[in-house]
Amino acid sequence: MSIVVIVAISTVLGMLFSGVIGWYICRLKNATKKAVQQENNPYKDCKEESQEGDFELPLLDMSTVYAATNKFSSENKIGQGGFGPVYKGELPNGQEIAVKRLSQSSGQGPKEFKNEVILIANLQHRNLVRLLGCCIQGEERMLIYEYMSNKSLNNFIFDETRRKLLSWKKRFNIIMGIARGLLYLHQDSRLRIIHRDLKTSNILLDGEMEPKISDFGIARIFGGEQTEEKTKRVIGTYGYMSPEYAMRGHFSVKSDVFSFGVLVLEIISGQKNWGFCHPEHDFNLIGHAWKLWSEEKPMELMDKVLEESFSVNEVLRCVQVGLLCVQQRPEDRPSMSDVAFMLSNESTLLPQPKEPGFCMESSSIKIDSSSIGQDSSTHNEVTLTILDGR
Repeated sequence: MSIVVIVAISTVLGMLFSGVIGWYICRLKNATKKAVQQENNPYKDCKEESQEGDFELPLLDMSTVYAATNKFSSENKIGQGGFGPVYKGELPNGQEIAVKRLSQSSGQGPKEFKNEVILIANLQHRNLVRLLGCCIQGEERMLIYEYMSNKSLNNFIFDETRRKLLSWKKRFNIIMGIARGLLYLHQDSRLRIIHRDLKTSNILLDGEMEPKISDFGIARIFGGEQTEEKTKRVIGTYGYMSPEYAMRGHFSVKSDVFSFGVLVLEIISGQKNWGFCHPEHDFNLIGHAWKLWSEEKPMELMDKVLEESFSVNEVLRCVQVGLLCVQQRPEDRPSMSDVAFMLSNESTLLPQPKEPGFCMESSSIKIDSSSIGQDSSTHNEVTLTILDGR
């Protein structure tokens, strides 16, 4: 009887041992197969992120991107931002693309990359840049966008020669396009998006000079009835940041409204807010615009290269809306729906602006000039000592 029991126990143990060995071998094979598949298709992470974000995003392999950009040649480089270099490329089907390649030395990383992929792939609007796909291989991370033949607004509005190509009609259309895109982000999309880095180098222009908002690496999603948030990491571009964000880390849709107001004043004048210089005072562009408004000389803000006919009332309305958007207190700024309405309805009586925020610059600010067009990015480790409006 004992021999039978021993044999039975030995048989059971042998079967269990064989089962464990078989399970281990099977698992090892699967792991090896998975590793081989990952080696052959190094873009799985991007696909998983796409599935997590509940959207479909085309994946381009490295060889395709490499060939499209002529091996990332310097001749194909069309820009440089906080994310990294941007290259022009052409796919085998003839489609032109812009490849944003994450730099190893970039202050942005996988978190910002994933953030931009998830956000922009969920957004569809004629005034937002269209994301075509992504590519990941090892440490390489790339975003593939539709190519904008006229590059960024930054390359036009601040260039002594090219800004002459921007008639007032084109400038007004650009202002309206940015307003529509921002309104979509804040109110009309299924996600409420705060861009947090709205500036001229992040406004791209297509062949028809239609503006498209780009670069959603540091954008944030607001859910439900959420209206504002606070962060310890203040990151953006000095000259466009609202007072409450730069000084206290508070951001909301009204932070984007402030940035939009700065853009409007820059588009009207052809001058930068950051680095603005005037022989008679120390105001920045915001302060200069307020000074002219207070002295009832707002038309003097208009770019001197604009010589063709334009509507004085339209220009004045844009100046007034720009000043309303850069008010010191967020609650004094209009919403983007109000902005779009005020810009498109000449018969509407506009409220009078109060003295704006950040009328003067401070020379004691340490900045990181890594953005396209020599814009100045400010991060949380920077101490801001900025003079408010007087």
